[in-house]
Amino acid sequence: MTKPAILTVDDDMDVLRAVERDLRREYGSEYRVVRADSGAAALEVLRELKRRGEPSALLLVDQRMPAMTGVEFLQRAIEIYPEAKRVLLTAYADTDAAIAAINEVHIDHYLLKPWDPPEERLYPVLKDLLDDWRSAYRPPFEGVRVVGNRWDPASHRVREFLARNSIPYLWMDPEVSAEARSLIEVSAKGKPELPCLFFEDGSILEKPEIREIAERCGLKTTADMPFYDLVIVGAGPAGLAAAVYGASEGLRTVVVERQAPGGQAGTSSRIENYLGFPSGVSGGELARRAVTQARRFGVEVLAAQEAVALSADGPSRTVRLGDGSELKSHAVVIATGVSYRQLEAEGIERLNGAGVYYGAALTEGESVRDQDVYIVGGANSAGQAAMYFSGFARTVTMLVRGDSLSSSMSQYLIDQIQANDRIRVRTGTEVLDVQGETRLERLLISSVDGQTSETASASALFIFIGAVPHTDWLGDIVARDEHGFILSGTDVVGHGAAARFGPQGRSPFPLETSLPGVFVAGDVRHGSVKRVASAVGEGSMAVVDVHRYLSRV
Repeated sequence: MTKPAILTVDDDMDVLRAVERDLRREYGSEYRVVRADSGAAALEVLRELKRRGEPSALLLVDQRMPAMTGVEFLQRAIEIYPEAKRVLLTAYADTDAAIAAINEVHIDHYLLKPWDPPEERLYPVLKDLLDDWRSAYRPPFEGVRVVGNRWDPASHRVREFLARNSIPYLWMDPEVSAEARSLIEVSAKGKPELPCLFFEDGSILEKPEIREIAERCGLKTTADMPFYDLVIVGAGPAGLAAAVYGASEGLRTVVVERQAPGGQAGTSSRIENYLGFPSGVSGGELARRAVTQARRFGVEVLAAQEAVALSADGPSRTVRLGDGSELKSHAVVIATGVSYRQLEAEGIERLNGAGVYYGAALTEGESVRDQDVYIVGGANSAGQAAMYFSGFARTVTMLVRGDSLSSSMSQYLIDQIQANDRIRVRTGTEVLDVQGETRLERLLISSVDGQTSETASASALFIFIGAVPHTDWLGDIVARDEHGFILSGTDVVGHGAAARFGPQGRSPFPLETSLPGVFVAGDVRHGSVKRVASAVGEGSMAVVDVHRYLSRV
């Protein structure tokens, strides 16, 4: 833990060195003693400490400084560190000024020069003040501090990225947090663009791109090698399973992930039907364990990188990334998963990220405490979200187009929802209009048959409808169905897309696409079962097909 700072300020260098020496000798083991030779320099020291999130316990300041007196300095220092103890060093002639300062800046004590011997005239006073400060001290958060507006879509994206990549952060909204406003005031520019990230070393990122955050937080964004045995695009359950099995069997493996490990499953608050976890497991925890396992076998995981093109050159396969770099390999597994289909309702685009969210958005749990939340969708992901948000919200209303949940949701979830007094299920309903100025405020809800409609107050809307595959980046290089899902195995043959396999005298392997050496696993595959266990199974099976392919080239 960072040592709290004791700052001493004096324009007389001999006095300053003497004070610093005495303070270090007595308090150096528990506190960091810093010094400044003017009020202006001292204020900059305090601003830097604030940017770094380091505590300041005590300010020991000389009164007679030419450019800025001790009292003037303390008046400004209070705005930065209001909780720090304040001690004024004065000459005998300044006693009246020191007493007046007790009322003006609420100094805790004043000391007359000289203070020798310190054991009698300095340490006892400071010890009492430091003990008093310690009794009320709460250690600061050690990690990234994010300052932004709750209803700002960019702030939401930052919070989601940090949370889903298991990067500790503290969220602060300047509208409700004095600490957030203080950080803005001491930032280098005074009024940084939000969201703004403050790091422990004092550096700041203003309204950053996700890749900037990834690099700054130490996530890997560039590959180590020029050529791999296996490139995996997507770090959901299928991609991570392929990575674990591939690397554990000796394949040089790299995984590319544009958002966060876990894919859509990573947003699930509780998966209770996954084999081996009788008490359930969150999607984030499952992803974290899988990434740890993959890295243990030597897998490289590239964060905040997006695949934008795939090409073939003889036996080599190349995945081009959004930053222009390329990953070359013998084989590729596409495991890019799916995202939720966009809700067709008036106003939906404008309020996306400002009360309207696709997926669970688990970072919003505390934000919806004691408020009314709506969920669109009737599958397992929607049910898991309803159970999660019911722990925060006053009410959770599920809006389902169908006439029941039984056709799309596991029975264990239906039973939990029915037993939860905070959750209400409304079947045969849909959202027509999403309303609000700068954030979601109201929903226009209608029956599917259009016979009835109503306007309801809402603080958050979470959408879980349909599945859209992430395959546009592939163009025509691999065959896809009319919805964009990738064909594999017998489906490639059935759609007349197996021409490239003629020279090889074989048909595609079960999880091989229409391009030899390129495989598909998980939800992005045509005909896949949309379950975590199925995705994990396909990821491991894809590696079996990769080995069969490599043995022939």
